[in-house]
Amino acid sequence: MSGFREPGFTDRQKAALEARKNLLKKFREQPGPDDPEVARRRAEREEIAANRERMKQEREAAKAEQKRLEEEAAAAEAARIAREKEEEEAREAALLADQKAKRDARYAARKARGGKKR
Repeated sequence: MSGFREPGFTDRQKAALEARKNLLKKFREQPGPDDPEVARRRAEREEIAANRERMKQEREAAKAEQKRLEEEAAAAEAARIAREKEEEEAREAALLADQKAKRDARYAARKARGGKKR
């Protein structure tokens, strides 16, 4: 059984040189921008990005439509409440007028009977 041999300076230098060569070889083997596979993947990414953008715009349009519908509903509700308030005020005014008319009729009847003498 042989013992552990510590790498010397030349061994480390050779290993670093070999690592740089392997890295350069790996870089050179990569396909260029004009490679059909690279172009196909780029086209796929662009298509995915376009779909994302289209879906985002559709969601924003749907949100805007929903907000518009909610605002219309709120305006209609406010109009309904205002109309009901006006109707209630008209009913109250009619009731007060009716009560006043009855009171005036009673007063006129009492005056017609002669009322109290002093």
